[in-house]
Amino acid sequence: MNTNLLIITALESELKREALPTGIEIVYSGIGKINATLTTVKAIHQFAPKQILNFGTAGKVNPSLHGLLSIAKVIQRDMHTEPLAPRGMTPFCERPHEYRSSGKYLCGSGDSFVTAHDPWLHSQGVDIVDMELFAIAASAHHHDIPWTAYKYITDDANENSGNDWQEKVNHGQDLFLQELKQVLS
Repeated sequence: MNTNLLIITALESELKREALPTGIEIVYSGIGKINATLTTVKAIHQFAPKQILNFGTAGKVNPSLHGLLSIAKVIQRDMHTEPLAPRGMTPFCERPHEYRSSGKYLCGSGDSFVTAHDPWLHSQGVDIVDMELFAIAASAHHHDIPWTAYKYITDDANENSGNDWQEKVNHGQDLFLQELKQVLS
């Protein structure tokens, strides 16, 4: 089955399938980079998309941000292999350590829920943090499929993040659907 646009979202609570326009395919990856990788690769083989669009929630590192953001670049925030390679880079790996798209903001992806200040994130200019985008972008890149991502800010990446995220996990759907109309036009 071929599709022009495939949406990948971690959880149905972030974006309901029935809210999407007819003919738009969506898959739910679950939380984290491994789940996102496996789901993305399987969906690429199943749907053969021409473009992948990731929508999800995120914590903000940049305190001035809010709402729905388009992502320009994603890096790994949880690859710690010093002294073999600087943080964020996988040692002995020829794949890119960052992936770019057409958005505006920098996302740091990792398999942890950020609940405290991390000076490295600030030194890298990270705007927001999530748990799936790096894996989705890497899988799309590996299969030569362009990707874009939109993240809805649910929390401040601090000690209140868990409660804030649970409270706001579904608040970005309508903003994303408005953006999706623009993407499809």
